[in-house]
Amino acid sequence: MTWNFVARTGDEVAEARQQWMAGDRFGEVLGYDGDPLPAPELPPTPLRPRGRTQ
Repeated sequence: MTWNFVARTGDEVAEARQQWMAGDRFGEVLGYDGDPLPAPELPPTPLRPRGRTQ
């Protein structure tokens, strides 16, 4: 998970961020009267899964 993106891999997070910034895939937020918020830059290091703990 990074910002508002939840995915299985770092590549999926990067793709979701790219789609958010382009205005694709994600719908309009009703009741919000302003420009879409920009997603923060991804860290320069690859994202790693934390693994499963129970």
